[in-house]
Parts: sequence; C-alpha cells; structure tokens
Amino acid sequence: MHHATTFRPGDLAPRPRFDGHADGYRHVAHISRDVGAIHTDLGTGELAPGGTIAPHVHSYEELVYVLSGHAVLTVDGEARVIGPDEGAFVAVGSTHAWHNPGDAPCRWIELVTPQPRPLTMPTDTFFVGELSETPTAAPPLDVRDPRTRNMTRWSRAQMDLDVVRQTAPVDAPDISASMSSALLAYSGIAVKMLLDERHGACLGNMFMVDYEPVVVLHPHDHTVEEAFYMLEGEVEYIADGERYTLKPGDVAYAGVGCIHAFENTSGQRCRWLETRAPLPPLRHSYRYERDWAYLRGE
Repeated sequence: MHHATTFRPGDLAPRPRFDGHADGYRHVAHISRDVGAIHTDLGTGELAPGGTIAPHVHSYEELVYVLSGHAVLTVDGEARVIGPDEGAFVAVGSTHAWHNPGDAPCRWIELVTPQPRPLTMPTDTFFVGELSETPTAAPPLDVRDPRTRNMTRWSRAQMDLDVVRQTAPVDAPDISASMSSALLAYSGIAVKMLLDERHGACLGNMFMVDYEPVVVLHPHDHTVEEAFYMLEGEVEYIADGERYTLKPGDVAYAGVGCIHAFENTSGQRCRWLETRAPLPPLRHSYRYERDWAYLRGE
C-alpha cells in the first residue's frame, strides 16, 4: 500500500480535540489511517502569531521538525525557542506546550505514533494547564546544552562529506563530535538522523535524506512504514508499479511490503524529510528485489 499527496496551506484547519485549549493552532494530516497507514500519522502544524497551545500530555510519541517561523516549545518544564531546521522529540507522557510570541506563523512537520485515536474513542490527549501558563519568552536552542537532549538542529553542512570528515573543534556550535553527528553515505545518497533512540524515541524516528544529481535507489520494501516530505528538488517515486514526480511540498507514503524505489535524474540534488514507524528491527528491515533476483538466477 502507498499514497502520494501535496500539502496545501488551505487544508490547514483547527483540530477539534484542541477546542478551548489552543488559540491560532491549525493542522492537517497527510498520512494517517484515512489513507491506510497503521502506525504513521504525518502532518503539518501551524501556530499563528500570538498563538498558544495549552500544556498537555499525549499517550503517543511526537517528533517535530520546524519548517518556518519560530515558537517557544516547552517540554517537561524546559522552554526553548525553536526555528527552521530545528526539531524536538516529545515522549509519551511528557507535558508540553507551544507559544508563538513572534509576528510570523510557525509551521512544522510532525510524526505521531501510534496514530491519534478517533474522537469516538477514549481520548489520548490530556490538557493539564491553561493557555496563560505557556511562557512568552525563552532562550534559543543550544544543542550542546544537556538539558536540550530531546531537541535537534540540522544544517546543510551535516550532509557534506568534505565537512563531516574534518576534525570538529571542541567548542563547535553543534553536537560534540560523536556518533550522534555521524552521516551515513552510500551510492550518492546521504542520510542524517535527526530524532531517534538517542533522543528517547521508542516508536518512530525522523531523518534527512539527500540525493546527488543522478541516483537510483533500487526497488525494495520494509518491515516498517515510511513517509516522505519533499523539501528541495524533485525525485521520481515508484511505488507498487506506479510512478510519481515529487516536488517540494509533496508527501508520499510506503506501507509495509510496498515495493518502492527512487530515481533522481533531474541533474540537481534533491532532499526530503523521512520518517519510520515503528522503529526498524536491527536486521532485515530492507528487502532488495535485486538480491533475491540474484538468488533466483542462481
């Protein structure tokens, strides 16, 4: 099973479960049970200038990546301003709240897993404070501060092998050099983890994918669900024998067992934000058709 769609700002709308507990908050789900997903709920959230979401708790994980604007995100009492290319992990049972003290909307991509329950089922979101309890000011995100270990920051330099292979100074304004700053690179593809087990995630992860101008990722499938939010360039997405051209703002999904592939023949780099839910197993999370075709040939 697969799905492809396009984000349209006009699709953003208030969320009924937040009625009376949010001001200026709108959301749209791109990948959810409505398109056949089981574990994945990928959507776009937006908080208007002056907007607020009251302190609340979920019985699911939430992984957030900011696309534009700035907002104060408070998680378990620690408030930080997060902006473009910064993100946060909100664990099951963590109290968190949002406030946008700026003059521009803040918009983010979020993975929620397991999926939020329908309004007809027992609630999975619990409000534990009033709108006025969210702070209007906070320090900016400092990724080297141990108190922000549930947050992340991405930069283009993290996808550059020539930069990553250099020795990092001890006072570098980034995560200290370690496996947490590692880049996975293969066959013209670069993968940088953003939010995963290191941040406390147990049910899903989020990462950045970068393709060189001419790259083919051959047909394969997974034991987990994947969702893709296109950020830059364009790529051909082939899923269950159907072909789609994905451009910035497009969203795609590959369910468990969906045979899919990517081809970048545009002559330019392309980049997308990718999520997986649940977390992949340590082995056999990929099944490449070409490997099994080899065995059939033997």
